[in-house]
Amino acid sequence: MRNFSNRYIFIYSAVLVAVVALVLTAVSLSLKPLQQRNQRVEQKQMILKTIGMTSTPDNAEDLYAKHIEECEESGLTYYRFDGGVVVPMHGNGLWGPIWGYMALDSNMTVIGAVFDHKGETPGLGGEIASDQFASRFVGKSMSKEPIRLKKNADKSSPYEVDAISGGTMTSNGVTKMLEETHKQYYTLLFGCHDEK
Repeated sequence: MRNFSNRYIFIYSAVLVAVVALVLTAVSLSLKPLQQRNQRVEQKQMILKTIGMTSTPDNAEDLYAKHIEECEESGLTYYRFDGGVVVPMHGNGLWGPIWGYMALDSNMTVIGAVFDHKGETPGLGGEIASDQFASRFVGKSMSKEPIRLKKNADKSSPYEVDAISGGTMTSNGVTKMLEETHKQYYTLLFGCHDEK
């Protein structure tokens, strides 16, 4: 068995690590445009879903271009469609960022919503990404005040949605996210709106 000096082992290891690092960097950089495109397509699919349009990665960009108009006012981005607007939402859950989109008609009634998360607990806070959770918001109002997640919410209230069982911190994060969204977009989009 051949013995290698410590110097040889050190140089060999350093060269091997450098080669592997270069290969991984090259792969990462070459895939970055594809990753960014996939993120844009996913965002467009989420926005389309809020207005009731089903899309695939193949047709999302065409449907989006046909039905959605991106707008920016006072540093805030929102999306117009025939029948209302879609507002983006960003916040923090228990384990990381949470986000979503909410489609509102001209009376500020929710016609669709979609939520997602980076790392909420599956079966608990992770439930915000489910269609069942998002459907709780349809028909609720963002007119006078934001929608709040509450335990045993009053189903007849236009401003209350049942919180996630076992996901208190995520529910609180969603409520805070909705409050921030209402504060940012209410005056910009609906400042002159009077509820009937």
